[in-house]
Amino acid sequence: MLISFFRTVLLYGLLVLCIRLMGKRQVGEMEPAEFVVTMLLANLAAGPMQDTALPLLSAALPILIVLALELMLAALSMKSELVSRLLCGKPEILINDGRIDQKVLARNRISMDELNEQLREKDVFDLAAVQYAILETDGTLSVMLYPARKPAVAAVQGIEVPPTSLPYTIVTDGKLQQENLRLSGRDRAWLAQELKTRQLRLQELFLLTVDAFGRVVAVRKEDK
Repeated sequence: MLISFFRTVLLYGLLVLCIRLMGKRQVGEMEPAEFVVTMLLANLAAGPMQDTALPLLSAALPILIVLALELMLAALSMKSELVSRLLCGKPEILINDGRIDQKVLARNRISMDELNEQLREKDVFDLAAVQYAILETDGTLSVMLYPARKPAVAAVQGIEVPPTSLPYTIVTDGKLQQENLRLSGRDRAWLAQELKTRQLRLQELFLLTVDAFGRVVAVRKEDK
């Protein structure tokens, strides 16, 4: 039992390392080759986790070989358009200047119901408003509306809006994020003053953020 536990932990750690080395992708954003590799890695690890008679090295070696092949092909696809096309395919224009390309829809086995569903996920409910719709290699849909149907932005309306910046998360669930505090250009003395102003202790904070303009957002923990 103890041997099975340690084998499972080691193989689990190896799989996590492999996925991290493959890059930060959600399952729905994986290229076809990446999805196949992910499924293959899981299957390669499943058998040795259950069968302790299989040597651990014979389980780890195929996983490392598959990972090496994936990294090599990923590097090749970045340098060769042909390899990239073979592994990942190419984007397809489903709606071209307002016209639905029925041949492209049929080639990609996408029905009008599926196309409308993906448009609604982009908050587009009127098909006539779409100038271009492109099916990306990872299966997601990129949509470009006609200029007249795009939401008005402040620059077009001549409205001056205050500048913004990326906020730094200083405290999460009562825990200080030291690195973010340093990156924000603040120190513990500043944090102590913010806590004093709000009459709070660090452990009572659920969230505390600050941006480059000194705007602070503080959320107190709710009573359980």
